[in-house]
Amino acid sequence: MFMNRMAHIAASAAVIAFSGYANAAVYDMTVNGGDAIFIAGRADVLPIPALNGNPTAFVLRRHSYITPDGIVETLPSSISVNGGDIVRAVNPAIGGVDFFNSPPSATFFGPGGNGVSGSNLSSLGGISGYIGPQGPLVGVFLDNTIPSAGPAPATLDFSPSGLGIDFLALSPLLGQVFYIGDGITSSNVLQEFTAPAGATRLFLGIPDGFGFVGVPGAYDDNNGSYRIRIGVNEVPTIPEPATVLLLSSAIIGLAVSRRRKD
Repeated sequence: MFMNRMAHIAASAAVIAFSGYANAAVYDMTVNGGDAIFIAGRADVLPIPALNGNPTAFVLRRHSYITPDGIVETLPSSISVNGGDIVRAVNPAIGGVDFFNSPPSATFFGPGGNGVSGSNLSSLGGISGYIGPQGPLVGVFLDNTIPSAGPAPATLDFSPSGLGIDFLALSPLLGQVFYIGDGITSSNVLQEFTAPAGATRLFLGIPDGFGFVGVPGAYDDNNGSYRIRIGVNEVPTIPEPATVLLLSSAIIGLAVSRRRKD
């Protein structure tokens, strides 16, 4: 299966003409369970532990008690982009995220998240809501301003009754959360995401909330992390199997060490 996917990606790469973009690079990035996409670019807030279990101690909704692991939401990481850049992603199948602060029998999900639907989250601070699979890898393009004021763009629907997750290309607006998942269609074709005019940054994170619906939050019981490879005006490829095995062992070891101990 691994080699089959490699062959399909190589075939996709072969038909993509040289772009000529000045901004061309491939990034290996770690996405943590606490990387809250709804606070992307928010230099005006600082995730801190809730005091006395106060769920309103931060802009994201939290549990009414302090979770045993003391997990705090994290500001998602970003890479530099320009308007018109083409972004692609591949999943090297390294690591996973558990959304329920579970005991050792926890289920860890990769970038594809859980299922094909089940999440409907509202907007927050100038960043759109999210509809689609539960807890997948998502992205949001931003400019250099803090997205904490003004109306949020429309929410994209990635459920089966909307755009779904098997699209070939997408051109989201600034501040519009979009599904990335493992970056490949059911036919193993690389999906393409075009940065909108004015974009300077692409943030990668996870959409979460209580029951994956309503007000964004509930990141304080998420464990684990995974790797994702992102190409900006480049075709990313999956690392060789030996490299995947080595990195996977390190990431899974980190995920296990962060599980709930009670």
